[in-house]
Amino acid sequence: MDPHNKKINAIAKDFPEGSELTSESWRVFRIMTEFVEGAERLNSIQPAVSIFGSARTDANHPYYKLAEQIARKLSDVGFSVISGGGNGIMEAVNKGAYEGKSASVGLNIQLPYEQYANIYQDVSQTFRHFFARKYMFVRFATAYVIMPGGFGTLDELMEALTLIQTSTIKRMPIILVCSTFWNGMLDWFRQSLIAENMISPEDMDLIQIIDDPDEIVNVILRYYETNNLGLSGIKSKPELNL
Repeated sequence: MDPHNKKINAIAKDFPEGSELTSESWRVFRIMTEFVEGAERLNSIQPAVSIFGSARTDANHPYYKLAEQIARKLSDVGFSVISGGGNGIMEAVNKGAYEGKSASVGLNIQLPYEQYANIYQDVSQTFRHFFARKYMFVRFATAYVIMPGGFGTLDELMEALTLIQTSTIKRMPIILVCSTFWNGMLDWFRQSLIAENMISPEDMDLIQIIDDPDEIVNVILRYYETNNLGLSGIKSKPELNL
């Protein structure tokens, strides 16, 4: 039986026979289950870095190779690496982390097309609801690395920027990779958003553009040192108890 259904059935036992639960009530239970299961499953993966990027990028594309390299380096220095668990750059991220020393984590989503779970996952969690999945990316990440991508990637980027800008979550590194891909968007931020007072000039400081994998790792490590977080040593995969 689907673990979601097991927990829902357990909750249903608390209601007297014949009680009227609307379809919306059942939906709330399912959402609660996703939050609880996700939090329980991912609690042991920290410290972790979330990496985002297009599901449509071919394995031979330079973006794929670069994402794989970045994930491998982060994994080897002690960070679990979280991706969306699907194909394209998500697969590259999981593959790099899977071949490294720390956990490769995939937060999969059920979609009618395009998404499938890649095979390079030490920890795999599947979600029905985007917002429960998005919460897990933020909750367990201490840095965001954003590779080139489409609407989904932009959604994750803007979510993180909004949460940090509004002091809803602590400030963390948000690193855009492949400057030629992102420069046009950042120019628009300056020429339109700042010029028309939609955001403050200092909001641009929330974003870093870094193309070199080693520098990306060093920036995230420096963030740890500056905030006195520190890596407690690499967790080997068998000790994750997931």
